[in-house]
Amino acid sequence: MTLTDAQVEEAAADLLAAEESRSQIGLLSLRHPGMTLDDAYRIQSAQMARKLAAGRQIVGWKIGLTSKVMQEALKIDTPDSGVLYDDMIFPNGGTVPAGRFIQPRIEAEIAFVMKAPLSGEVSRDEVIAATDYVTPSLEILDTRILRADPDTGTPRIITDTVSDNAANAGIVTGEERNPPEAFDLRWTGAILTKNDEVVATGLGAAVLNDPVTGIVWLARRMGQYGQRIEAGQVVLSGSFIAPIECPSGTRIAADFGAFGSVAINFD
Repeated sequence: MTLTDAQVEEAAADLLAAEESRSQIGLLSLRHPGMTLDDAYRIQSAQMARKLAAGRQIVGWKIGLTSKVMQEALKIDTPDSGVLYDDMIFPNGGTVPAGRFIQPRIEAEIAFVMKAPLSGEVSRDEVIAATDYVTPSLEILDTRILRADPDTGTPRIITDTVSDNAANAGIVTGEERNPPEAFDLRWTGAILTKNDEVVATGLGAAVLNDPVTGIVWLARRMGQYGQRIEAGQVVLSGSFIAPIECPSGTRIAADFGAFGSVAINFD
C-alpha cells in the first residue's frame, strides 16, 4: 500500500464533497501515481465509514468491469465492486430529479436479492442457494472524478473508478421476483430503449460468461477484506451493455422479455 491514512482520508473527503457539490475532482491516479487497487478500496471504505456515520445504510453491492472488452480497455483482468446505499434507490418507472447527478449514464443488469449471507470461497451452487430471487435492474452511473485529465488527456484508470465507489450512483429494480433456477441467466438479456429508440441489446453471458460468476467473485473479494454479502441485500451482477448517456429529458426502458422489465426517466 502506497498511500498514508491521511492521504486516504483526504481523497475520501474530496470525493464526498464532489458528490455533494456536483463538481468533479481531478484524477486520483495523477495525484498519487503509485496508488494501488488496495489503496483505492481503502478510499472507498473511508467514504463508506463517513456515510454510515451520517446515517446512510448499506443495501447491497455492485460489480463492474465484468466484460472482456472493458477489462482489455483498462488493461486489467479483474472486475471491481462498489457499495449500494439506501439513498441510491429509485422506483421502477420513476424520475431522477434534474441536477441530482453530474454526468449520469445507465447500464442494464440482472440483480440478485439474497436470502442468506455469502463470503469467502463459495461455489456457484452456494450462490444459487443463497439467492432469494433475481430481477431486472438498471444501474445509474455517475463520476465524481473527471473521465480524463483536461491538460494531458490522460484517462481515468481502475484505481480512480474503484476510489469513486465504482462509479455507482443509483439503482432501479423491476417488480418481478424470479427464482434463480427458473431462467438460464446466460441467455437472459434485455432490449434497451432511449426515448423510444432501441440503443442497446445484450445477454447475461457477457457478464463473465455467467452472471452468477460475478457473485462468486464478489463473495471471495469481500472475504479478503473481512466483509460479506448479507441476507436481504441486493447485488448488481454486472452490465451486459455499454453505458448509455442520460442527459436531462432521457427516458430509459429495458425489456427483459419473460424475465420482466424496468424503466427510469431523467428530468
